[in-house]
Amino acid sequence: MGWQAAVVGAIGAAQYQQQGAIGKYNQGVANRNALVKEQEAEILDNKLDLELAQFDKKFSKLQGSQVVQTLKSGAEFSGTARNIQLSNLYEAEVEKDIARYNVEIGKARKFEEANFARISGEVARQQSKLAQLGTLTSVGTSLLGMQKVTS
Repeated sequence: MGWQAAVVGAIGAAQYQQQGAIGKYNQGVANRNALVKEQEAEILDNKLDLELAQFDKKFSKLQGSQVVQTLKSGAEFSGTARNIQLSNLYEAEVEKDIARYNVEIGKARKFEEANFARISGEVARQQSKLAQLGTLTSVGTSLLGMQKVTS
């Protein structure tokens, strides 16, 4: 069992190390992807804040315009005009609630994608460990076969 066994052992060791490195790399990539998805969820929150601020600004302009138009026409701001304003306020709150709900759904999806990425990383790592085990078994079998031939 001379130099051939040493070569088989060296090749097996190199392959074992390479498989471990690949598994760690793939897991690292998956973990990075998970972090990106979590950051995307945070971005959705920031985007919602911005959109709600813009909505409030436009809505205030609309409400002010309605009051001015009503008063400009010579009518009092009561009765129908007041009911329209209350209806608009209600609709504005419904629109805000829908926007918040949609963001929460989007965030949940991003967090689920992040979890899936982490799971994929774990699977990649476990696959590399199984490949390493296969390499060890193959090298061991080869070395045992060589020992029987030389004996």
